[in-house]
Amino acid sequence: MAGAALPPIPHSRPDIVWPNGAKVAVMLSFDFDAETLWVSRDPANWKKPGTLSQGTYGARVAVPKILELLADMELKGTFFVPGWTVEQHTDRCAAILAHGHEIGHHGYLHEYPDADDPQGLIASIDKGLESLRRELGYMPVGYRSPAGETSPELIQVLHERGLEYDSSMMDDVFPYRHRLADGTPSLVELPWHWSLDDAIYTIFSIPRPRPVFPNGHIESIWKEEFQEIYRWGGLFDLVMHPQAIGRPSRLAMLRQFIAWMQRFPDVWFATGAEIARHFRTQCPGHFGGEVVHLKP
Repeated sequence: MAGAALPPIPHSRPDIVWPNGAKVAVMLSFDFDAETLWVSRDPANWKKPGTLSQGTYGARVAVPKILELLADMELKGTFFVPGWTVEQHTDRCAAILAHGHEIGHHGYLHEYPDADDPQGLIASIDKGLESLRRELGYMPVGYRSPAGETSPELIQVLHERGLEYDSSMMDDVFPYRHRLADGTPSLVELPWHWSLDDAIYTIFSIPRPRPVFPNGHIESIWKEEFQEIYRWGGLFDLVMHPQAIGRPSRLAMLRQFIAWMQRFPDVWFATGAEIARHFRTQCPGHFGGEVVHLKP
């Protein structure tokens, strides 16, 4: 009927107010996989020092340069680190903590979670946690799944081990809460997306060749995404890998891109832990979709 009020359009935006009236939350996150990135894809790479050296570059050269960049810009980052990387590059992980950054859990050997192997999944989580505890005396509050895959069982395991947030899903531009099978409120989810992950534009391997994009191409996509997420008032979760973003020209691009974001008024740069804790306080009842196994 003409003039009748239209029903409200459902949307997922939570009733959130970012700290100090900020219009957007920015999470600078780094998946410090080092050599595990390559052996999780193909165990044969254990015998290929040339291939593994790309991950070694991430630890040897890129992490110190990233820490230097963040210090210069007076920003804090979140580094998701597999347990094996913690064991083999303990000094770099200790430096991350010494500079006031957050370390999140990222499996043990960058294993892709397998919902059909729940015991293997649990073993990977516990082994990674033990590495962080033993080598650094550190208990993480956040987790990111290698390759961005997860399962209901994984959320349950993380909840039982006291973690506070996950950053594995791609189903929103706002944080939300997970709910366990029995209805218990659980981890805060900090969503990401492949378009904001440097790996798809920069990481090359002979067995799976793909183009390496110019820095301007990457920066243009990130800028366009940031502008819209800023307008929406959401979470800009930038996912980077030291061995990729840590190349000299890409570090320059990252510095330039961060400076560009800083010119926008009211941008909150924060760690994953800070964002998750603020969201849990602000929106304790905002739940997202359940993580389920869909049948083909």
